[in-house]
Amino acid sequence: MISRRLIDNIDWLLIGLLVLNSLVGAFVIYSASHHLPGGYHWRQLVYLAGSLIVLFVLLLIDYQILLSFSFYLYGAVVSVLALMLIFSRFISKGSWIKLPFFQIQPSELAKIAVILVLARLFAEYKKSHLNISGLLAGSGLVAVPFFLVVLQPDLGTAVSYLSLLSGAFILAGLKRKTVVWIILLTVLAGVSGWNFYLRDYQKKRLATVVFPSRDPQGSGYHILQSKIALGSGGLLGKGFTRGTQSQLKFLPARHTDFVFSVIGEEFGFIGVAAVLFLYAVFLSRLFLSAGKSRDRAGVYIIFMVSLMVAFQLLVNVAMVIGLFPIVGIPLPLLSYGGSSLLANFLGVGLVLNVKMRRFANI
Repeated sequence: MISRRLIDNIDWLLIGLLVLNSLVGAFVIYSASHHLPGGYHWRQLVYLAGSLIVLFVLLLIDYQILLSFSFYLYGAVVSVLALMLIFSRFISKGSWIKLPFFQIQPSELAKIAVILVLARLFAEYKKSHLNISGLLAGSGLVAVPFFLVVLQPDLGTAVSYLSLLSGAFILAGLKRKTVVWIILLTVLAGVSGWNFYLRDYQKKRLATVVFPSRDPQGSGYHILQSKIALGSGGLLGKGFTRGTQSQLKFLPARHTDFVFSVIGEEFGFIGVAAVLFLYAVFLSRLFLSAGKSRDRAGVYIIFMVSLMVAFQLLVNVAMVIGLFPIVGIPLPLLSYGGSSLLANFLGVGLVLNVKMRRFANI
């Protein structure tokens, strides 16, 4: 059972901001997809309700208990990701597992397991600076799900794991020499990936960031249509459900990866500024929550969850305005998708869990 004291320490404002951003997402999803079969906005509202229930269930469990089982959760997630590759023909469709009435994306939920296992690892780290053993241990824990997800293939979700690892390393205390080595290894990995891993269509996406007009009907189509949609919105936008690029189906993936473009087209600069302001308030509340933790593990959890949301926001916005390759990272809370929404709700649930128990055993 949960005590009255714990209930009094729940950050209801953070929950309100979480739900408000999600409702804005359902509103925009309706505009982007109301002419399509499937009722995506109703599905998103169902996902929202389910995610909110899961969040409150998570609050019943002390995060210290979750940390104690973190390696088991991590092992379970890695096993599922591995089985998806082995039995992909029968149980999965790309990065999704097919179930009778819905699909689930384990790679999204794996972020929560990675956050918990990294918090467990570095909470007991007593060095003043991150040494080679800590660097290798953290990198190894992230490398396994990273490569399993890359092989699905889902490069966008895999890259998001690196933001969690970066957050853990920052708190653990990176030396300048370590930063230099990480940069060198990243450059080496990038060159190797370009020559030996990336497929032709992925290389085209990277080149399209710089020269989208070279292939306006192919690899440059998404970025060009997104820029047209954003630019045509002007100051006040064209109005709800009146965006020509989205309503006439020129804009691809308009209710998922490019939902931000719909906001810009239909609600203009004012709408974009309002959405970004809501995100800024939400993220500032998340990051500032780190000061409300009673222990080191809680600080790691809050910081990594905050980075998870901020990274998705920055990459998605940069993607739709043509400053970053199209890698399939959804706009957190606003893009259509139950797995992404649930992962973000679970992350915020961990933050709330840490904050509400800051006075426990005091």
